[in-house]
Amino acid sequence: MEQRTWLITGANSGFGRELAEQLLARGDRVVGTVRDAGKVADLLHRYPDTYRAELLDVTDTAAITQVVDRSFAELGRIDVVISNAGYGLFGAAEELAIEQIEHIVATNLIGSIQLIRAALPHLRAQGGGRIIQISSYGGQVAFPGNSMYHATKWGIEGFVESVAQEVAAFGIGVTIVEPGGARTEFRRGGVRPPELLPAYADTPAHSFLKFLDPASGPAAGDPARMAARIIESVDTEPAPLRLVLGSQALARTIETLRARIAGFEAQAEIAASTDYPPGE
Repeated sequence: MEQRTWLITGANSGFGRELAEQLLARGDRVVGTVRDAGKVADLLHRYPDTYRAELLDVTDTAAITQVVDRSFAELGRIDVVISNAGYGLFGAAEELAIEQIEHIVATNLIGSIQLIRAALPHLRAQGGGRIIQISSYGGQVAFPGNSMYHATKWGIEGFVESVAQEVAAFGIGVTIVEPGGARTEFRRGGVRPPELLPAYADTPAHSFLKFLDPASGPAAGDPARMAARIIESVDTEPAPLRLVLGSQALARTIETLRARIAGFEAQAEIAASTDYPPGE
């Protein structure tokens, strides 16, 4: 197996950490961006020659470009760029503070966009590579109380799907990963609840509280198996545009898309009624 070099944002926890550990264990090189290098001190100790940590807050767009440029310059080639950094912000739309809205958009959406934009010139220059965007099945399915999380995931999926078509001619493959629930730190630290309004108590907007409650039981997804499938996807040609991970996530996605298609098909007569008549 050839050695690859990977750049992963948010590599200190969750999928980012799991991906880094599996890749390093098999002999690949990894650049992992973190906000606290202390959280990856063990990896730096165990893999001094193949792991490097870069301090990065993905809301700092100038810093993203600096880290990406430096990593490509010093390593010579990066085969796979994984945009993973992100978090959840749940609650009814009117419960969210403007600062919370701006921060999640800056992190999940703008940060991911800027990472990909910064990597593209390098990937083109080296003749190709892969971009993997970690999204969620919440990039296809919407739940109450998740409006801003969905806004960022639906937004980044539209951006990435367009970019995939723009860069295919340069040998750059692009994959959107849509995991379902997994046993990561997401419930313990990757979700930021707002100040709750009593008006929404006992409504669907607060159903996410059950999701956060440890009494609800663990999520079905195995982060290690999910990370392994993500890594394996890089060997698939052409790159799969989407990779759904988790049987529950796939079932809910298919159900949602079928209902959406049925809704569109029911509008065929209305849609056609707004066209100019033939010949006009």
